[in-house]
Amino acid sequence: MSEKKQLKYDKAYLRMAKEWGKLSYCKRRQVGAIIVKDRMIISDGYNGTPTGFDNICEDDQGYTNWYVLHAEANAILKVAASTQSCKGATLYVTLSPCRDCSKLIHQAGIVRVVYSTAYKDMSGVEFLKDAGVEVCFVDI
Repeated sequence: MSEKKQLKYDKAYLRMAKEWGKLSYCKRRQVGAIIVKDRMIISDGYNGTPTGFDNICEDDQGYTNWYVLHAEANAILKVAASTQSCKGATLYVTLSPCRDCSKLIHQAGIVRVVYSTAYKDMSGVEFLKDAGVEVCFVDI
């Protein structure tokens, strides 16, 4: 695929991830993720509490509760519960991955990550690059 056409797809999938993130109940930041393999969306996710918990992401001081799952983790876990595989897939996420999610991304076999906003700590992105995962910033 040409670079121009790839960028067109990257922006479209990132816009979809942004819309998906709007489903999050988190007040501080809404993050969305889409996993694409062979030009098909195989999973999606947004940041939020685990199944069965109240959809309250922040504590009384406004800090994110420790048990809130990130969008990437939710998307990867959704694939794990299906017959699909992330091996060779691209992850589109509205916020660059944190260190913990980067480990999951690499271990899941995702080969490309495209994000639209940089997180304050970029060590997750550096880890992915060191692991041979292609990481791209695309402004939408």
